[in-house]
Amino acid sequence: MTSAVSRIQAAASPDALAHFEALLAFETDCWDVQHAISNDRRDFVLLDVRSRDHYRQGHIDQALSLPYPQLNQQNLADYPMDTLFVVYCAGPHCNATEKAAIRLAKLGRPLKKMIGGVTGWIDEGFELISQTQG
Repeated sequence: MTSAVSRIQAAASPDALAHFEALLAFETDCWDVQHAISNDRRDFVLLDVRSRDHYRQGHIDQALSLPYPQLNQQNLADYPMDTLFVVYCAGPHCNATEKAAIRLAKLGRPLKKMIGGVTGWIDEGFELISQTQG
């Protein structure tokens, strides 16, 4: 008797390799972002694509607030076309990163999604910073 896990046969190793290598072209994780920031190896722009209110309540240090509806050519004009953008939102229950990724891709910009978002960041034991409303 087979389990629900093995009922569908696993992909062939070459197919699995292609899939998981391709996945890393689209995603990064909280640990890698934190490591890059804390070791001054930031070769990307980290974008918090949630609302400005959520950003003020708590965001990743050095992240810029640019809510996904505001991602457009004008708001990105100061960045060279080859700038890598890493986008994050609240977490697995939020699809703002996908909406941001679609907008960035349509603008011809390189991008990656930080999987886990704020929830993943906190789960890893990393801190958020907040800003008081003025």
